[in-house]
Amino acid sequence: MAFTCDIVTQEKTVFNGEVRSVSLPGTEGRMGILPNHSPLLTTLGFGEVIVRDPSGEEQYFAIGGGYAEVQPDHVIVLADSAEQAEEIDVERADQARMRAEQAMREGVKEDPDKYAQIQAALLRAQVRLDVGRKRAGRQRREMAMGFSQPRDEDHN
Repeated sequence: MAFTCDIVTQEKTVFNGEVRSVSLPGTEGRMGILPNHSPLLTTLGFGEVIVRDPSGEEQYFAIGGGYAEVQPDHVIVLADSAEQAEEIDVERADQARMRAEQAMREGVKEDPDKYAQIQAALLRAQVRLDVGRKRAGRQRREMAMGFSQPRDEDHN
């Protein structure tokens, strides 16, 4: 049994499709959503969203907080930022993480708003880096084994 999932930001729809399950980074911990889940409105933290399609293939997304509305047949993720793993430039994410760490070391404690912005940038960069590296590692393993999961577009 499948249900619909949308992952959207203010700028764009990052994902829209039928899924078998969704794993979300709730602010109180990870949560798994399956078909016919009870209605729920929850806050999301920085982290990884994992979407499993009806064929069992997983897609990974890095999100920077937001909200999720869960209905028995539909999940809407309203993310402050969201990026599909394949779109993440790991090198750029690592550079952003290093810049944020440097800014934290230099200190901006006298400006709580600036400190919170830098802390959020550091969290976002780390999540992007983790999700991007996970995807890159999976691709390397598949290539080393001589196969990859067939995708629908491979059959057209």
